[in-house]
Amino acid sequence: MSEDTPNTGAAASSDGGAAPVSFDIQRVLHTLPHRYPLLLVDRVAALTIGETIHAVKAVTFNEQFFQGHFPGRPIMPGVLQIEALAQAAAILAIETLELSGSGKLVYFMAIEEAKFRAPVEPGCLLDLHVGFVQKRARVCKFWGRAEVNGKVTCDVKFTAMVADPPSV
Repeated sequence: MSEDTPNTGAAASSDGGAAPVSFDIQRVLHTLPHRYPLLLVDRVAALTIGETIHAVKAVTFNEQFFQGHFPGRPIMPGVLQIEALAQAAAILAIETLELSGSGKLVYFMAIEEAKFRAPVEPGCLLDLHVGFVQKRARVCKFWGRAEVNGKVTCDVKFTAMVADPPSV
């Protein structure tokens, strides 16, 4: 499939399983409720339904958090790395549970074993790798790993809940 052809669903692979799919920013915006400045997933490089996702965040100097974290040595806050991983996990959960377009939201419930191993600086691509540890209809557990050029910047395990949005 060419890069300019949208891939909107799982395709069958030669071994009979589902081949990974990729999303451009338009499909990410359709799947997640987040918007600038808190949208932290720019594209999905590969998603295998029910298993894993590899998403990407292009980290630019224009990010609002770089103005104060830290002047003279800008680095992406660790909590935002975890948020980016959680947004990738939300895409994985929504697509796996076939909830895209339903308006359902994915909320954090717990963050465990978070470790920050290297700084993330402006100008890099942050690779977000997330997979299921456990999945149920409303509560899912995930592992997450963020990397820059193959070097791990963050490892974490977390739990999230799928819920209806709050009534207005």
